[in-house]
Amino acid sequence: MARFFPARSQCQFDTPGERRFAERLEKLLEDDYLCWSNVPVGPKARYPDFVVLHPRRGILVLEVKDWKLATLESVTHGKVRLHTQDGLKTVANPLLQARSYTLEVDLLLKKDPLLRQSASSPHPGQLIMPWGWGVVLTGITRRQFEQTDLADVLDPQRVLFQDEMTESADPEAFQQRLWDMFPHVFPCALSLPQIDRVRYHLYPEVRVNSQPGQFGLFDAAEAPLPSLIKVMDLQQEQLARSLGDGHRVIHGAAGSGKTMILGYRCAHLAKVSVKPILVLCYNKSLAGRLRQVIEQKGLGERVVVQNFHAWCAEMLTAYQVDKPDQRLPVAAKMEQYVLRTIDGVERGQIPRGQYSAVLIDEGHDFAPEWFKLVVQMVDPSTQSLLVLYDDAQAIYRGKGGRKALDFSFASVGIQAQGRTTILKLNYRNTVEILAVARAFATELLTSRDASEDGVPLIAPESAGRRGPFPELIQCGSDREEWDLLIARIRDEHAAGRPLSDMAILYRSTRQAYQAEYELKKVAIPYRSGASTKGRGQLYDEEDSVKIVSMHSSKGLEFGLVLIPGLGEMPKQGEPEADEARLLYVAMTRAIDRLVMTYQACSEFTLKIKEKITLITNQEDPKEKITQPF
Repeated sequence: MARFFPARSQCQFDTPGERRFAERLEKLLEDDYLCWSNVPVGPKARYPDFVVLHPRRGILVLEVKDWKLATLESVTHGKVRLHTQDGLKTVANPLLQARSYTLEVDLLLKKDPLLRQSASSPHPGQLIMPWGWGVVLTGITRRQFEQTDLADVLDPQRVLFQDEMTESADPEAFQQRLWDMFPHVFPCALSLPQIDRVRYHLYPEVRVNSQPGQFGLFDAAEAPLPSLIKVMDLQQEQLARSLGDGHRVIHGAAGSGKTMILGYRCAHLAKVSVKPILVLCYNKSLAGRLRQVIEQKGLGERVVVQNFHAWCAEMLTAYQVDKPDQRLPVAAKMEQYVLRTIDGVERGQIPRGQYSAVLIDEGHDFAPEWFKLVVQMVDPSTQSLLVLYDDAQAIYRGKGGRKALDFSFASVGIQAQGRTTILKLNYRNTVEILAVARAFATELLTSRDASEDGVPLIAPESAGRRGPFPELIQCGSDREEWDLLIARIRDEHAAGRPLSDMAILYRSTRQAYQAEYELKKVAIPYRSGASTKGRGQLYDEEDSVKIVSMHSSKGLEFGLVLIPGLGEMPKQGEPEADEARLLYVAMTRAIDRLVMTYQACSEFTLKIKEKITLITNQEDPKEKITQPF
C-alpha cells in the first residue's frame, strides 16, 4: 500500500472523486510510493490534488475532477467552461494547471546541486529524476472521451478515466497509466537522503532546525541551503500532518521527536484557532525553554506555555479563588494549588473550555487527577487534546508527580482509542551514547506492551547517527575533577560549540553550587537552575553553560553533557530503580558527547564502566541497540 500524507483516513478531500482516487492509489500502489494529498508545495504554497513520488519512477503531479460530459460547456487549451449548481463557471484547464505545478517543482528542486544531474551526464543540470503531470476524470470513461473532440485539448495519454480506476483495476495496468504521463523517462534510483532532500524543498514545514537545543522544531523560513539536510522522518511527517481534532496520545522513546511534533501542532493550531492554545508540562526548566522557542517562532501571542503548578496558580489569581497559605511547605503548597483549582472548576468559579487546544509535554509526569482537570479546559467544539508520554522517563513518582503506574487514559477522561501512536526511533543520541544508556538501564527499559488505552513502556531504537563513546573518568580529587570538566568546556567552545549547547547535570545541590563557583572562577558565563528563579532564567539570550539538575534536565537536550560526581549515585536513601531511571534520563540528554566523572566507585560507576567496556569491544555497538531487551 502507498503511504499517504496525511494518513488517508485524515485527508480532507474536496470531492467524492478525490476520495475514491485516493483509495485506489493506496490500494494499487506498492509501499515504496509516497503520496501527498492537498498539501501545499514549495514557498508559493500551491495545492496540487496529489503529488506521487517513487524512488525509481520520479515525481508525478495530478489534478482530479469529478466532471461529467454533460457539465462541460466548452474546453480549450487554457480554460474550461462548465455548468455548476451556481451557474456557468470558468476555470483553468486542469492539465495546464497540473503542468504549471510540475514545472514549479522542477525549478524548485533543481536549485539543489545534489538533485541535479552531473556535468558528465547526458543532460547536465537537469533534475536527477523524471517528472510528469496528468488529470484524473472520475466521472468520464475513456470510451466516452474518445467519442468527443476533447483529445484536441486534453492529451489522452495524460488522462486517467473512470473505468481505469475501478476497485477491481489491475495494479500493473493502473500504474502504467500513471507513468505513461511522463514526457521523458530515464533510469532513476533515489537514495533515502535524496528523497529527504526532495521533501525538504517541497514541504518546508517538515524541516528540522539544524541548530542545537531547539527540540527539532522545524524552520520553514527561506534560508541558504544547509550542508546537512534534516527533516522529519516519514512516520513523524505522517503523524504530524494527520493530527486532527479529538483526543490523541503519542507514546515515544526519549529523543524520538515528540516535542518537535508538538511544535508543528502548535504552529498549525495557531493559524486556525479562535481561542488560545495551552501547552503544559511539569518541569519548570522545560516550560521556560518551550516558551522561548514558541516565542522565537512568532507564536507567543496565540500559544500559552506554563508548567502545571504555575498554570494552577494563574487560574486561582485570574478567577479570584483563595490561594493556599504561602507559609506551607513547598510540596503541601503545590498540592493545595492543584486541589483548589480542581474545586474551583467543579464549583463553576473557574470556567471550563478556555482553550481551543491543550498540549501536554512529558505527560508521564502528570498525576491522574491532573489529567482529569486539564481535559475539562479543552473547547468541546474541538476536543483538541494531545498528550506526549514516555513512561521510561517518569522520574517524579512520590515527588508531587504521577503517583500510579497503572491507569487507563479513559479513566481520566482522555478518549484516545484509535488515535494512539508509538514512536520508537531515537534521533537525539548517537549510537554510542544510546547503547551505553540502554545497557545501563536494561532492567528499567524492558519493553512492556499495554492495551491501546493503557501506558506502554517504549524501548528506544537508534536512528544510526554515530559519534564518540561516552567517557567515564575517575579523578583523584575535586580539583582534578573540575579541572577536567572545565578543560572539556573550553575545548568544545574552541572547536565552535556554543556555551548554551553545553550543560552540567547535577544530582545534589552541593554539586550545583560547586559548578557555579568553578565556572565563575574561570570567567565562563553560566546560568544555574539551582534556584526556582534560576530555572526560569536558564534560557536568557546570553550564551552560557547551563547548570541543571538531573530532574530538571528532562525534556532538554545539549550537544555536550557533563555529569560530575557520579560516584554519589545511587543517592543514599533513594530507591535504586528511581536513581537508575534518573541517570538514564540525564545520559540521554546528550546529543553528541557525554562525559561522566567520579572519585569513589559506586554501584552505578561499576555498572557503566562494565557496559562501556563491553560495547567498545563489540565490532559494532549498534548491535547493542538493535537487540531486543
